[in-house]
Amino acid sequence: MAGVVLNNVVKRFGEIEVIHGVDLDIADGEFCVFVGPSGCGKSTLLRMVAGLEATTKGAIQIGERDVTRLDPSERGVAMVFQTYALYPHMTVAENMGFGLKMTGHPKDVITQKVSEASAILKLDPYLDRRPKALSGGQRQRVAIGRAIVRGPDVFLFDEPLSNLDAELRVEMRVEIARLHKEIGATMIYVTHDQTEAMTLANKIVVLRDGRVEQVGAPLELYRDPDNRFVAGFIGSPAMNFCPGKVVDGKVKVPGLGAEPLSPRVRLPATGTEVVVGVRPQKLHVVPDGSTHKVEMMEALGGVSYVYLQGAGERIICEMHSEDVYSSGQTVGIAFEDEDLMVFDATSERRIR
Repeated sequence: MAGVVLNNVVKRFGEIEVIHGVDLDIADGEFCVFVGPSGCGKSTLLRMVAGLEATTKGAIQIGERDVTRLDPSERGVAMVFQTYALYPHMTVAENMGFGLKMTGHPKDVITQKVSEASAILKLDPYLDRRPKALSGGQRQRVAIGRAIVRGPDVFLFDEPLSNLDAELRVEMRVEIARLHKEIGATMIYVTHDQTEAMTLANKIVVLRDGRVEQVGAPLELYRDPDNRFVAGFIGSPAMNFCPGKVVDGKVKVPGLGAEPLSPRVRLPATGTEVVVGVRPQKLHVVPDGSTHKVEMMEALGGVSYVYLQGAGERIICEMHSEDVYSSGQTVGIAFEDEDLMVFDATSERRIR
């Protein structure tokens, strides 16, 4: 196994630069997730590590080797794609062992490695089946098994669960987490789903427009985001944001009520425009209040989401009670000032 180091990595397509000087250190055995909106460069960055995209500038190191100019087959990586990429005319066992067959490994070695991977992924009953006889989740496990058989230094996953339904996605998340724990390999995983990132990763890399916004453990990014983008992207439902203005050491935020607020931060000068954020989990609906109007309510059983309108701003509250609120009903909201986050309105950087 091996770690991965990216040193000032740049990717250009002609004159257009899509990856802007990324520096990143992924430790041996770490599960690192690249997350961000569509078009942020996460798949491009993964393909650069794999060698499927040439690196315009900078260096990529896997273990002790500089692999920047090496072919994909020489990098010691195995990639699992979104589309499975299985051979339809081959059995599960043949698909899993095909890479070793092409590199001239003895038949008994291939059989042994396929058997070991099959046991890890619980594929033994399906080894003689062809892909068309498998479910989506089983096909993805075969694709993962093919990667395991190769014994790579680093596993690369490019949105592997995107084609699965909701139930299978949860099941496969558990499978991948268990696999990482069992084999202890370095894994880099690309997704736009922040729930996948939060549940799978040791380290999350949040990307936007080809730049790294923040790197850290899942709960670190949730509790201590560096900027508004990270605060809004990590966490579900997304953080509520309302514009405000600093006045005499406090913040007036019409979207959160008429009273000035006292966030536990060092506020800038009076008159400074800011944005105040608060997570839905930190808000409480006050039934006899009069500052917000109920827009709609989603009752999901163990949790409910109440959508409110106040001073032109939409606010989402997460509830774990069985209270019911009707559209058009007037309510209030309650929260602790210490749970507020404040961001500069222009730079979007967190004010601490």
